[in-house]
Amino acid sequence: MTMLTAIGLMSGTSMDGVDVALIESDGERIERLGPAGYRPYSREERNLLRTALVEAVGMTDRDARTPLMAETEKTITGVHAEAVEAFLADNKIDRSQIAIVGFHGQTVLHKPEARLTVQIGDGAMLARKLALPVAYDFRAADTAAGGQGAPLVPVFHRALAESFTEARPLAVLNIGGVANITYLDDGSDPIAFDTGPGNAPIDDLMRARNGHTHDAEGGFAAKGKADENIVAQILSNPFFAKTPPKSLDRAAFARLPLDQLGLEDAAATATAVVAASIAKALALLPKKPAMLIVAGGGARNATLLDMLRKRANVPVKTANEIGWTGDALEAQAFAFLAIRSLKGLPITFPATTGVAKPLTGGVIARP
Repeated sequence: MTMLTAIGLMSGTSMDGVDVALIESDGERIERLGPAGYRPYSREERNLLRTALVEAVGMTDRDARTPLMAETEKTITGVHAEAVEAFLADNKIDRSQIAIVGFHGQTVLHKPEARLTVQIGDGAMLARKLALPVAYDFRAADTAAGGQGAPLVPVFHRALAESFTEARPLAVLNIGGVANITYLDDGSDPIAFDTGPGNAPIDDLMRARNGHTHDAEGGFAAKGKADENIVAQILSNPFFAKTPPKSLDRAAFARLPLDQLGLEDAAATATAVVAASIAKALALLPKKPAMLIVAGGGARNATLLDMLRKRANVPVKTANEIGWTGDALEAQAFAFLAIRSLKGLPITFPATTGVAKPLTGGVIARP
């Protein structure tokens, strides 16, 4: 199959900025992982996004846009265009080489049980701004068909892991605002699901208590002591015992009952909830993974990784430690998904989202 060059864009539920990455692939095999970049959101942009998240709670029509939501969508689309233009200039890339741009957009609401998922971002506008084809709205077809609409990256994890020679089964864990896992075993289709909260409750705690955007490297959590009663209380939620496929909205566990704890103990408890929920999720897999590879913002939280090693009792390595680019992994995935969408290849599967049969997705906008 013909190799194509694609750029992927990802703005996750942590809402810190836009990751950009280039890959070469035919939609099945990865020929090359190219350069990566990052465009952080300004404080004003993050505040606008957080306000949009609050407003999105009551949405019942995924295409409806209040004035605030429309303003946010236009702003986010412009930021993504800036990120791509800077990426092309910084890496001296001729845009005529780019076959497609994968534009995830910003998730503001995810209710798969209502067949509703909303990612704001105007794909047609981005295509015009960049003078390039854009694949966007990757989740809608899956949720409309009764799937969870998430996770979407397992088919990329499968392709990426083909060159990884370590023992199977292998699990790839992405810790963004929400955490999700992909289980890979030789001869089997990927299994994937959201394990529970990721960085969201930690980030929201830090923002509320001291104005920080996150707990850098888990520094506050490292000085505190987790309240195991609260951890057990949170993990008694039926979601954690539910058989996958399953997925979560960012807001589902973003606010934990931590008001009675000091900042350091609260940070330790929120971090322990994330680690414990991931450890509990491993019991839902067909077999215990021989290795857990961690990517996303959570891979930079040393305290979270330490708690995860102790609670999961499996070898844990970061994506960077095995030669992958952890911060760029999801942007690379959406470049890969854009190529698959362009070629009409499936991006979601029964064992990843619960959809009845493999399903393609992504809307193609041309300039």
